[in-house]
Amino acid sequence: MLKKHPLLALALAATLPVAFSAHALGTGDMAFTAFNADEDGWAMVTFVDIVANTKVYFTDNEWGGASFNTGESYHQWISGPATISAGTVIRFKNIDVASMSASVGTLTQVSVSGSTNLGLSQSADTVYAFVGTSATTPTAFLSAISSGAFSAAEGGLTNTGLSVGNGAIQLKNGSDFAEYSGLRAGQAQFNAYKSLVGNSANWTDKGDGSYAALAPNTTAFTVTAVPEPESYALMLAGLGAIGFIARRRKQS
Repeated sequence: MLKKHPLLALALAATLPVAFSAHALGTGDMAFTAFNADEDGWAMVTFVDIVANTKVYFTDNEWGGASFNTGESYHQWISGPATISAGTVIRFKNIDVASMSASVGTLTQVSVSGSTNLGLSQSADTVYAFVGTSATTPTAFLSAISSGAFSAAEGGLTNTGLSVGNGAIQLKNGSDFAEYSGLRAGQAQFNAYKSLVGNSANWTDKGDGSYAALAPNTTAFTVTAVPEPESYALMLAGLGAIGFIARRRKQS
């Protein structure tokens, strides 16, 4: 019978990849990758694994720095019963009609007094994605996208933790359809895509037109795994420990 070697087990464990679990969403963990004012929809990528049954809210009511105004729509998205992997792109479509849907999970309208305009505008409209205690009480802004200038009148970024290029995407005024057209593969970490998606130079903005039937790109983002320096150190330590144990067994 083989003897159990705690040191060998520890060494082997040190060489195994670390598994990262899903966690609650925070500022910048998701980002808009498409906006369609004709279809009344958008697409988003997640840079982290999303816990099952996570709730995300959306609104195009203007944020004034402490609260939202009224007059436009609120929606909620429930991610579904399974973990959603980092890099997944989710499409949200037809938010202004009863057949509204998400490519993953469930999208529904949230009824809030005074908010009746469900559609998106090609001009001076800002959409926010956030988590919160309710549809009107955000605790963390995930991302924002604007066909305006993120001004106070059009929906600002004060106290959101977002800025243009850093979680907030500023499109041209009058954008009916725009989408991220930059890299979706080749980065070592999902976080490396944040600055690429946030840079409007990496977007294709079609401006004014008729794009209700144009579907956004929902190709997933992928990473090329590169071991961290700490992982190399653990692997070397593990191999060294295995060699030491092998020598001891040979000598005994």
